[in-house]
Amino acid sequence: MASVSVVDRQGNEKEKLKISDELVKIDPSEEIIYQDIRRYLAQIRSGTHSTKGRSEVRGGGRKPWRQKGTGNARAGTIRSPLWKGGGIVFGPKPRSHSFKLNKKVIRKSKAIALSEKFKNGKLIVVDDLGLKEVSTKKAVKIIEDLKVANNKILVVTDNLNDNDSKSFRNINNVVVESAKGVNAYYLMFSDYVIFTKNSLNKLIERMTDGKSKS
Repeated sequence: MASVSVVDRQGNEKEKLKISDELVKIDPSEEIIYQDIRRYLAQIRSGTHSTKGRSEVRGGGRKPWRQKGTGNARAGTIRSPLWKGGGIVFGPKPRSHSFKLNKKVIRKSKAIALSEKFKNGKLIVVDDLGLKEVSTKKAVKIIEDLKVANNKILVVTDNLNDNDSKSFRNINNVVVESAKGVNAYYLMFSDYVIFTKNSLNKLIERMTDGKSKS
């Protein structure tokens, strides 16, 4: 069974946390990661793009000119798609771009992404961030002490409404997410991932039937 160091806010090791091999020694799969990231990006698309068809364009209540005798081609309405300012044929309408992916595939993509961070030494587990009040200054000090300040960082906390989350989310290069909301996209596109011990345990519980052991 693999293990990861649990450190305090200054980066000093306090204990070892054991993690199941099925999470950190899983074989990588670019296809699974690609599918899950594509699913997530499609899910957050607004899908509000819209164009007007010929029935929605303003005007066109009368014929532009009489049917015969003008030398012009026959025309019934200025709403025609052939006319400038007319309706759009088969234009985009508001819709959802999301699509479903098997839960096992989503779970495996998280495991692969987590495994990559573990193998590359980019996974940091902090015993407790322990911010008693909302303070961006103290949050910046923590990531400086952990020597990751100049990187893209994902901080995974227990609760997005606690002082820890509110303090870190004001930092430009930091993304804050809960153990429930973290996904392969966040994990892959961050240079370092900082978990609290509790949030890592919660994530492991969601991904496997077992728990990590300290």
